[in-house]
Formats: sequence, structure tokens, C-alpha cells
Amino acid sequence: MQEIRDRAREMLKGRCQVCRVCDGRACAGEVPGLGGIGCGASFHANLTALARIQLNLRVLHGVSEPATAVNLLGQSLSLPVLAAPVAGMKINFGGPLEEEPYALAVAQGCLAAGTLGLLGDGPSREVFQAALTALEATGGRVIPTIKPWEDRELLDKLEGSARLGAPFAVVDVDAAGLINLRILGKPVFPRTPEQWRDLIARAPLPVVLKGVMTAEEAVLAAQAGAAGVVVSNHGGRVLEGSAGTAAVLPAIAAAVKGRIAVLADGGVRSGGDVLKMLALGADAVLIGRPLAVAAIGGLAPGVEKYLRRIHFELSQNLVLTGCASPREAGPRLIHRPAAPPA
Repeated sequence: MQEIRDRAREMLKGRCQVCRVCDGRACAGEVPGLGGIGCGASFHANLTALARIQLNLRVLHGVSEPATAVNLLGQSLSLPVLAAPVAGMKINFGGPLEEEPYALAVAQGCLAAGTLGLLGDGPSREVFQAALTALEATGGRVIPTIKPWEDRELLDKLEGSARLGAPFAVVDVDAAGLINLRILGKPVFPRTPEQWRDLIARAPLPVVLKGVMTAEEAVLAAQAGAAGVVVSNHGGRVLEGSAGTAAVLPAIAAAVKGRIAVLADGGVRSGGDVLKMLALGADAVLIGRPLAVAAIGGLAPGVEKYLRRIHFELSQNLVLTGCASPREAGPRLIHRPAAPPA
């Protein structure tokens, strides 16, 4: 992995320093780019919120070889981790790869590791076309992620994804105010719950809404017919001063888990972080920037190697918390300091 990171650092000169800890400090305000919006506080909040969570170490049990496989919206995955949608090789990354080789690297690397990649959308046709190419190349084993364009374009992209066998699609509703899309003359739009209900009813495949940060909006998404939500602040790239995803995840999971799928991203950097998100209520977790670095520095083998490491770390942490599978992760894993005596 160090060789892959070193190669990516060389390829990303001027765009990403591939920091030892990817926390948004060195790239604050670099949007377009890889940073968080403004002073980078929302990006950093994701890591801070996760860092505040402490796990209970438990070793008096019989769990030595936990199972890590999960079923997510009908898809069998070897671990509850997927690639978050990262796109815009030219505008955000400075062009170390073209869109199609990057998309194929993510898709094929995820598949080799037993999971799925979400592939993104953007203002130029080549971005989403790369996702469709990867979807076709993997026999439908990619999750397309589409911007909240006007209805006709959004439905066209959903229909194209369905024809190529996508099991479900994601719409990143938190992209509704993305600066780089407005700069490039491709504005995107928020919709009311009623408008989403109408659009989802016309969609040819299940739709997950990404960018839900309150329990109220998670309930509205479920009522609109969404198959799931992704608790996400778009990597801290849309609203300066937003909460970290780990801080809002428990309330969202309490409101809708069991009715619809609950996924989460934001600051996940290790298998321990994955377990924290599961304990807070996520069914599965997305990883963005570090996995993108692995794809740029090592193509599909780099992605697979990175996910194998996460898989190993998650297995280790399941053993050290006494969980036989991700399904057993829950609030009991989280350390809550005793209240001081009155």
C-alpha cells in the first residue's frame, strides 16, 4: 500500500498530498479539488465525530473467526464496505487518469474484493459514460450514482443503468448546491418529498438517496419510496459547518433502520472506523478519497489490496469486540463514560 500511495502522490502533484492522515487540513477550501468547502470544517468534522466514538474491548468470548459478509438491497457482499462515488478526474484530480480507466479500476477492484463500487456523474458526458462502461464490463456489478438533474436527464440515466443490469442506483441529493457544477453551467436542483415520490415511482430500478443528514429527512425519503439513504455531507464539500456524519447517524438509524437500508460515509479510514459506523446504526459503509488514491496509484489491484486491508482490520475488530458478524454490531459496542457522582 505504501508503494501505491507513493505512486499516487507523484501522479497527483499539485492536487493531493496523499497525507498520512486524510483529514482535509492540507487541502482545505480546494473545491474543485479534493478538499472540503470553505475552511474545510465539514470535512474535518467527519473525522472528529468518528474519533469521539470509543469501542468496548471484549475478549471473554468464543468469537475467533467472524463472518463479514452482508446482504445489502439483495446484493451479497463479502464485507459491509463499498466504494463511495468519486469522479471528475480532470476537474478535481488534475487528470492523472482518464475517467474510464479510473471507473474500471474501482469497479473491477471492488468486484475482486467481493463488494461493489459506486461510480459517479458529472457535468461532462464522459463521466457518467465511464460509469456505464464499467457497469457493462462487470455484468451489472456497479452502482451508478447520478446527480439530481432535471427529471428527463435523471430518468434517462436511470433507464440506461437499468438496461445494463444495475441492481439499484443512487442519487446524491446533497449535490444540489455543488459549486463546481454551477461554475460549469450544469446546475442541479433540490426537490420536494412529493417530487421525489413521483420520480422514484417512475424509476425502473430501486433508488437510494445520498446526502441525508437528519432523521426527519430520512423519514421523508422512506415515505417517498427510497430503497435506502446514505448519511453523507458529500465529504464536507457542499455545506460549510455541517455536522460530522457519525454524529447524526444514530438518530437517522433509529428513525428508519429496518424500513430502508441505511448507509453512511464520511471520514472512514480503517476497519475500526467501519465497525464504529455499524455500531452507530449503518448497514454498510462507503469509503471515498482513500479508495480513490488506491485506484489512481494501483488501478484495480490497488483497490483490491486496499479493501483487503480494510477487510482484515474489520475482522480483527469484530474479534476484539466479540461480534460474530456485522449484524451483531450495535450500541453495546460503544463506550459511554459513566456519569459523575451527584
